[in-house]
Amino acid sequence: MKDVIVITGASRGLGKALTLHYANQGYRLGICARNEDELMKVKEEAIASGAEVVAVRADVANPKDVDRFVSVVEATFGTIDILLNNASIFDPGPQLLADYDEHMFQDVLHTNVLNPFLMTKRTLATMLTNNHGLIISITSAAGKTGFAEWGAYGVSKFAVEGLMQTWADELSETETEVCLVDPGEMNTAMHDIAVPNCDYPLLEPEELLPLFDHIIQHRGTVNGKRFDIDSFLEEAGQ
Repeated sequence: MKDVIVITGASRGLGKALTLHYANQGYRLGICARNEDELMKVKEEAIASGAEVVAVRADVANPKDVDRFVSVVEATFGTIDILLNNASIFDPGPQLLADYDEHMFQDVLHTNVLNPFLMTKRTLATMLTNNHGLIISITSAAGKTGFAEWGAYGVSKFAVEGLMQTWADELSETETEVCLVDPGEMNTAMHDIAVPNCDYPLLEPEELLPLFDHIIQHRGTVNGKRFDIDSFLEEAGQ
């Protein structure tokens, strides 16, 4: 029987692409997003390919929503094998830090840092009990280099990188692995907010899928690693 994969932010962009990709491969899926209408459309499309799918409207920066979502997945499938921490926000768009509203700054940090912390913490109990598990969190080049006008989003990704590096070290003596994926600049609604009127080529979310397959296929060797799509595609000769 195929593994159970949990995907946050599954209603659009990379999250949707991952959901449909692993549905087509026969994985059992637990998916969530804040937009219920869009989420249910993705669920229907995934089920049409023959996959077993649990979809729950949830704000994964909210501890109660996280517990409810993960509990439903565990009650349905009995386990969680892989967690893809994909959900994040960019708001409010390109803006200098000096002009940044402090409430918006706090909201972006709260959403982007707390959700992978809460989801990872909640799923770890099952993974450690089962003595296996894989947690992949989405980062950004803005999590390694500060870019003007990327504001709280970039700062939040610096925090996500530190969070996952810390967890990777703490889990190094276990069979549960934590790693990061830098997906580059993708043709998504979030990128439209970050770079309005973009005039250069962007990756489609589907172009990222072989990298996630590679990570899953190489479980046992990925803890603490940071994968970026540009390097992966270069090595693959694409």
